[in-house]
Amino acid sequence: MYLAKIHVTLKPTVNDPQGLTIKGALHDLGFNDVDSVRVGKYMEIMLAQESRSKAEAQVEDMCRRLLANPVIERYRFEIEAVPSRRRRVAAT
Repeated sequence: MYLAKIHVTLKPTVNDPQGLTIKGALHDLGFNDVDSVRVGKYMEIMLAQESRSKAEAQVEDMCRRLLANPVIERYRFEIEAVPSRRRRVAAT
């Protein structure tokens, strides 16, 4: 089992109206030192793959095909091994 931690963010040249709204709200709350805010997405996906390289290839394909819009977004991910959950069999 592998856990993919995926971060999707807007490219620096893309306007971020949600980030601007959050920045304004933070200023309204007195956090005037906030210079900029960029909003993105974070996902965790569990994969039942047999190897790290296969898990990485699968997540790369997921990001390119669905999870990120390559025209306006960039993505990065980390893969970590997760111990398999073993089923306990009750003694009879």
